[in-house]
This record gives sequence, structure tokens and C-alpha cells, in this order.
Amino acid sequence: METATAPPRSITGHFHAALRLARGAWSHAAKLALDVALPTLCVACREPVDGDGVCAACWAKLSFIAPPYCPRLGIPFVYDPGPGMLSMEAIADPPAYARARAAVRYDDVARTLVHALKYQDRTDLAPAMGRWMARAGRELLEEADALVPVPLHWRRGWSRRYNQSGALARSIERQSGVSVVSEALRRVRPTQQQIGLSRSQRASNVQGAFKVAADRSSDIAGRRVILIDDVLTSGATVDACARALLRAKAATVDVLVFARVVDTHKSPI
Repeated sequence: METATAPPRSITGHFHAALRLARGAWSHAAKLALDVALPTLCVACREPVDGDGVCAACWAKLSFIAPPYCPRLGIPFVYDPGPGMLSMEAIADPPAYARARAAVRYDDVARTLVHALKYQDRTDLAPAMGRWMARAGRELLEEADALVPVPLHWRRGWSRRYNQSGALARSIERQSGVSVVSEALRRVRPTQQQIGLSRSQRASNVQGAFKVAADRSSDIAGRRVILIDDVLTSGATVDACARALLRAKAATVDVLVFARVVDTHKSPI
């Protein structure tokens, strides 16, 4: 009986490489055809758009946060009070983290972007949102050693299929070169949605919910960490995360979010 002879490895390798190229070309052609047939729509107003998911009109409605703002909380000031002046909120209730920065105010367009990324599988929005965040947090990123996305509990992660904070962190990593550490900080117990809770209820809801895994403490100890999240409202979630990171001996913890609620009484989520 004759024994079948296997083809040389080089031939097999070339075959698989050619197959991958063919698949890639087919995928690109299919995507191009889909883009032509179904043009990208602005996530806010649903008008056709060529770019980052937001048309020029809606982009102009985004309220980007720029100086002057509180150096601790990043809350924008109406006028410049002078260098180093803190907001009343930072003085009355200083957070566990050192500094917070946000790209935009949490207004109607920002809310639509956040909800699309968070609940509608619009991960294509993360690169643009991450770029805006990287610009807003440039001073933090220049000093940082690691990006840590605010984690989901595994049950919520299973149902949502991805962590929106992780998607934003990976975009910022590409912009800044600061590495993402995604498994060190964990949400060790499920919490209810923060939407609709008062400030004190939010704080109680997330108390003790986060912990740095013992086998990943070396990823945090002595490092300058930036927490990444989509929205900052009362600050209860990022404050609880910051405390967990500081207990794990992080050198410093800063916070970088896409949007922040500037007036929690007038702009509830």
C-alpha cells in the first residue's frame, strides 16, 4: 500500500497565507459594498455622515471642556479664578483620586454617543471618543504608567458582551502609548444601575464592590494609574475604584472620562 505524502510545509504555509489574503480581500469588498449600500448615519441625528459617527452639525453641538477648570475635579469655571484655585466641590468633598478630566459636558449629543456605545453595540464610536479623551487628558497621560478601565461585573459583561470603558481605554492606548491593564481591578460583587440613585445611594451602592486581584497587584503597585470610564456623575464609582487601587499601593490615581455631568441637579443621567 502506498503511503500518502504530506505536502511540504512551505507549500502549506503559502496556501494558508493566500487563503487569508483572499478572505481579507473578500471581507474588505463586502464591507465596501455594505458602506455604499448603507451609508453611515450620524448617531445623534441619523443624517448620512462620512467620518467618526457624528455629523458636523452635531459635532458643533458637543460642549468640549477646556480651561479654565478646577485642577482637581476638572469642573469648568465660568471665569478664570487664577492658578491653582479649586472648586467648592473639591474643597467640600475631596475625592480619593488626584485629578479628573473629561472631554465633553454630558449634554444631549454626548448622552446619545454614550448610550449608543454602551447599549447599542456601537463600538465603532470608541476610536473618536477615545481621541477626544486623549486630548482632554494629555497632561495626565504624559505622567501615567497604566490605563485601568472601570470593570463590569462578569454577569453584566456576559449580557453586554463587552465593556465600553475597556473599548475607550484601548483607543486611548493607541493614541498615547500608555498600556491598558484590564484584569487587575475587578468588580467583586454585582451592583444595581446607578441611574436614578441619589448621591448617597450611589456611594453605598458601590462601596466594597471593587478589588485588585491578589495575583495582579504587581500591575498596580507603585504605578501611576488612570481610571477610564464613559461618564462621571457623582464620582461614586471612580472614587470606589480609586480607593481599591490605592489600597493595592498605586502611586497615584487619576480619572479620565468621555463626559461629565457638570450640574448633577439639572443634568441627571
